[in-house]
Amino acid sequence: MQVEVIPSVNETTADDFINKTVIVIDVLRATSSIVTALEQNSIGVIPVKTVGQAKDICEKNDLLGGERFCKKISGFHLGNSPIELIHTDVQGKRIILTTTNGTRAIDKAQKAAHVLAGAMLNASACASAALNLKRDIVIVCAGTMDRFSLEDGICAGLIIDEMAAMEENLELSDFAKAMRYAYSQVKDRLQETILESENGRRLRKLGFEEDVFFCARVNMYSKVPILRNHILEPFEF
Repeated sequence: MQVEVIPSVNETTADDFINKTVIVIDVLRATSSIVTALEQNSIGVIPVKTVGQAKDICEKNDLLGGERFCKKISGFHLGNSPIELIHTDVQGKRIILTTTNGTRAIDKAQKAAHVLAGAMLNASACASAALNLKRDIVIVCAGTMDRFSLEDGICAGLIIDEMAAMEENLELSDFAKAMRYAYSQVKDRLQETILESENGRRLRKLGFEEDVFFCARVNMYSKVPILRNHILEPFEF
């Protein structure tokens, strides 16, 4: 089974994902929020690219969630904070989510055979789910404004490390090997490393330091969001 890591969403085309399992990672914070929403018993998260799309498809009992440049969108129920989700009653509700980077990456991956949302929070479960689907795997780091983000690469390395513990016959691309090595160098100080990343520093300045620490937790959750009919819902395997 081949495993490839893409440094940022603009470095590939949608056709590259055909017949593959894609894991989209946006540690700070879209995929971390999506995983948390499902753990809080949301029935599903609908990722969309624009604010207009989110408003157009929002129904009576849905919640609008999203951010632009790390800040909650005016008039929305939620921002893009996993901590906020923990303190909000989302049980039995759909969340319509639009973010600067993560939901755009999910949208671009829709030609894949399967699309999963991965984070440090669900790394082991995500690795297991991807292997269970028995296709070559592409891990897409959402990045920030089309540039590589350190925390996404480290998370990719973590997920690969979890896969390697479950499956011996993995063929890693060079960048996949590099990200696994990068993770191995900082695995004992993940929170510190992510806090000092560009996005970590930016979120800290905006008052979201608690989110950064939370998103750096490893294997806290077991649910794996999978995209089905444009909705991210828990993968049963």
